[in-house]
Amino acid sequence: MLMLLSLLTMLIACGEPQSDLPSLGFVDAFEDNTIEKAKMGFLAALKDAGYAEEDGTLELTYRNAQGDIPTLTQIVKYLIAQEVDLMATSPSLSTIAAIQNTKTIPIFMMVAPTPELMKVQDETGADPPNLYGIAENLAYIDTSFSIIPKLIEPKGEKLRIGLLYNQSEPQSVDAFERLEGLANAMNIELVARPVNATVDVPLVTGALLNAGIDAFFANPDNTIFGSFENIIKACNEAEVPVFTSEAGLVDRGAVAAYGADLYQWGYQAGQQAAAFLKAGSAEGMNWEMVKVRKKVYNPASAERFGIEVPAEYESIK
Repeated sequence: MLMLLSLLTMLIACGEPQSDLPSLGFVDAFEDNTIEKAKMGFLAALKDAGYAEEDGTLELTYRNAQGDIPTLTQIVKYLIAQEVDLMATSPSLSTIAAIQNTKTIPIFMMVAPTPELMKVQDETGADPPNLYGIAENLAYIDTSFSIIPKLIEPKGEKLRIGLLYNQSEPQSVDAFERLEGLANAMNIELVARPVNATVDVPLVTGALLNAGIDAFFANPDNTIFGSFENIIKACNEAEVPVFTSEAGLVDRGAVAAYGADLYQWGYQAGQQAAAFLKAGSAEGMNWEMVKVRKKVYNPASAERFGIEVPAEYESIK
């Protein structure tokens, strides 16, 4: 009996996590090749700083909600129950879910807009006290959108650019409103259509293409990320070039973009998370803006539409 009890004690001890290791919960809202690069960068930065699951220096719990919001909330609550030392969230849906469910566990966001754009500030305008990581504002979208009239000619008197925006995502609506004002100032006709979910995208994209647009601008929101293959296929068949503000979407077929490199975005967030783990505290730490942005183009897509891309653009292939 004594031997059996000793063996049972050993087995239980082996099954318990090593409490002396830092624990990280990483939450992805959905499966996406572009978003995946942010996670890769985040974990690479931690490994470079000496924290990696494969090296036995970090306990990592990774979960992906596969686009289901109730599942996303359950994942966040599970990580809270596990008392992880920090939570990494990508993209904005994961960040918002984490903010709504914990005020104490440090949250390191990536592929997310600023707290103001996510509408997560309190009534005094203060950011969530446990929110860190890397965010982006909408200023870079101006540069991205302004690329289009420099690279293509309108078929009619005025350039017509198509846009989808998710009316249930505050940052998507903010981007649409910003681009609407910019288009008016540039004498461009913005043909915009709202969507509520990825299932709406094929039908609404078809309606945009039937409206005779000269180009399509892929608004950087969760719906576009999750539906981009449908969008690029339909636009290519209609001979309408796609432009965007995300380098990852250029890799997936858009012609050109000025925007954040998602791997570097994640790496920057990972560096901040590593600094938190080394210090054992977030004192003096705040969320930061994205540092690495660049102009990129897809040679195959540019050739397809006969577009000559300026020399300052970096080939993504």
